[in-house]
Amino acid sequence: MSFKTGACIAAALLLAACASPTHRAPVEDRNVAGGRVPAAVANGVTAPADPAKPPPPGIENAGKPGYYSVKPGDTLIRVGLETGQNWRDIMRWNNLDNPNVLEVGQVLRVVPLAADPAGVSTRPVAVARVESRPLDIKPGTAASAPAAAASEPAVTPTPAAPPPPPVQGKESDEDVNWMWPAAGSVIAGFDEARNKGLGISGKAGDPVYAAADGRVVYAGSGLRGYGNLVIVKHNNNYLTAYAHNQTLLVKEDQTVRRGQKIAEMGSTDTDRVKLHFEIRRQGKPVDPAKYLPPR
Repeated sequence: MSFKTGACIAAALLLAACASPTHRAPVEDRNVAGGRVPAAVANGVTAPADPAKPPPPGIENAGKPGYYSVKPGDTLIRVGLETGQNWRDIMRWNNLDNPNVLEVGQVLRVVPLAADPAGVSTRPVAVARVESRPLDIKPGTAASAPAAAASEPAVTPTPAAPPPPPVQGKESDEDVNWMWPAAGSVIAGFDEARNKGLGISGKAGDPVYAAADGRVVYAGSGLRGYGNLVIVKHNNNYLTAYAHNQTLLVKEDQTVRRGQKIAEMGSTDTDRVKLHFEIRRQGKPVDPAKYLPPR
């Protein structure tokens, strides 16, 4: 082969190599987990929300007094605790078929159907009293409702029960004869942001007492973070919660007396044996130490 012929062959091979790249352009590799990425996603476009989806039930009442907007994680039991109502009443007022099905953003009525929602949270407390609040009542003695209470209309439509009625007249809604629900010492104080009640020490099986006369509106373990829980409604304003129990000794709709044993202390849904005790006024947690008698 002559030198001239060899040079021509080398030049031809060099031109062929330049015309055939060994690496493909990266834009051709669009597969993700074996599937091709849709064009809209590849271009950074997200699909819009389904415009056909209807708005949450009751949305027209959002923000109005006497209504509650469901948040993520809410259950009907929690809504009752947060609003100071019986969860069964809330279910009835909103014509709910299944108490376990709530939609985030759904707006629930949390006042009786016969009540004016705008006046529930701002109802004034009577300042004129015929008698002063009793300060020294022996433990176990039931507080009696004033005679005027019989003529007052019931605000919460709970079933009729033997005395004492859990829903009393407006003049007695602040007159609750409180007692300590357990004998142990306080191991955790009230903090509205982190601890909505008191932590009271004890041993497994120690008695837990109703802090005042009332009616059981919940007894079960359906509220996360509370374990075996009892909720007692005392009147229009107040309810109490008793959490982490080992055993529950009462049932829903049962009337209880101040000092009645309603549970046994335990450690359900917590790291040690204790009673978590809350007092809520119109659903808002308040410091029980300001209501309970001094020890």
